[in-house]
Amino acid sequence: MEERRVVVTGLGTVSPVGNTVTEAWENLVNGVCGIGEITRFDTAGYKAKLDAEVKNFNARDWMDKSEMLRSDLYAQYAIAASQQAIDDSGIAGSVDAQRFAVYYGSGIGGINTFTCEMRKLDSRGPSRVSPFFVPMMIPNMAAGMIAIRFGCKGPALPAVTACASGTNAIGEAYRLIRHGYADAVITGGAEAAISEPGVAGFQNMQALSVSTDPAAASLPFDRRRAGFVIGEGAATLILEEYERAKKRGAHIYGEVTGYGSTCDAYHITAPAPDAEGGARAIRQALEESGWKEDERIYINAHGTGTPLNDKGETLAIKSALGHDAAYKAMISSSKSMTGHMLGAAGAFEAMVSLLTLEKGIVTPTINLIEKDSDCDLDYVPLTARDARMDIAISTSLGFGGHNAVIAFRKV
Repeated sequence: MEERRVVVTGLGTVSPVGNTVTEAWENLVNGVCGIGEITRFDTAGYKAKLDAEVKNFNARDWMDKSEMLRSDLYAQYAIAASQQAIDDSGIAGSVDAQRFAVYYGSGIGGINTFTCEMRKLDSRGPSRVSPFFVPMMIPNMAAGMIAIRFGCKGPALPAVTACASGTNAIGEAYRLIRHGYADAVITGGAEAAISEPGVAGFQNMQALSVSTDPAAASLPFDRRRAGFVIGEGAATLILEEYERAKKRGAHIYGEVTGYGSTCDAYHITAPAPDAEGGARAIRQALEESGWKEDERIYINAHGTGTPLNDKGETLAIKSALGHDAAYKAMISSSKSMTGHMLGAAGAFEAMVSLLTLEKGIVTPTINLIEKDSDCDLDYVPLTARDARMDIAISTSLGFGGHNAVIAFRKV
């Protein structure tokens, strides 16, 4: 079967640093931090006090009241980001519905709905639980709602691989088009897990930062790092077969040129100490992209700010690229500003990788002040840089040992 080229023709986002692509990008370039105090619930009794919330989001801007009342916040974010991306791409009405697919990720799904309905069950009995409880909660519903809204009758599937969900969704969507099963795919990821049980669960596994200072909480690759800050939001990419995109005169942000997907098969939460799985996923994406060691590479790192992740990811990059290329690479972590958007993180960071290629600017890892001997690569600390890159990759490493890497080039 002939392998087809796949490009990105539309972007959309709802994020802790902005609810449009333009706003989010400008804030990232300028090092604006989206982290602050948790406002969604009373944090008395919680060690973790900070999060990275989406601000000024009104679901009624994107859907009618009845649809809003039947959808969890994570799905509302997904719809908003996807409508932006569809509008940006100009693709509506130009694709055979049976060749138009949706691959959309969420690591957790409707945990806010679950929390709300369990309160009703406990306090008022089973008859008060919403008849929409199940469809609002399940993590495939963002994909389903997107397909309904845009009339996509090709495959409509979720990717549920924890923190790698958004990246796996994009990678599998890329393969769907590349191998001829679809002409266009709406893909990305969404998450809205800032809730009492969500924060308590991550906090009690000692995954969250307990700092009360937003400038000292999400610290990827810094010696002081001690956990991630929970974030939320959504990002959507429109993937399209290159020839049809060119023919209709679409704006092309970049080409998807490689995808790696592996599993550590080691532990439910901890990364494998040798970082072999992550390194292999990076190699897969780079080899498929035809990367050469003398090419300039940007890596949007998973970069969670946890002690084990950042050390292991640094090792994976060195192993995959080789010593010289690893030290020449420019690497940054968007999570220093957005917190960890969980199942949406990979999609948002793929968007950042594309914009880095297109605009020739590498966004910084803010608050990276104290160097760590285990993390000694160029993480673009504190301020953005002008830099023309040949290739960009985004890495995602999820609970369960899921490793996913997506690679982009300019067209």
